[in-house]
Amino acid sequence: MSLLNRIAKLDNDSFSKLRDWFIEFDNARWDNQLEADSNAGKLDFLIDAVLAEHKAGRTKDL
Repeated sequence: MSLLNRIAKLDNDSFSKLRDWFIEFDNARWDNQLEADSNAGKLDFLIDAVLAEHKAGRTKDL
């Protein structure tokens, strides 16, 4: 039986637990990837863009 078929046959409680686990697992993977990209400098262009906007006077205090 395929994984998809096994998931489709789960009762509501088991499906909810699987869904909640998967969401947490997916979020953790996303966080890890974002941290790795940040540490590798792949997001520096965002910092540069924000600083340029601020220096140009296009920002305001919160």
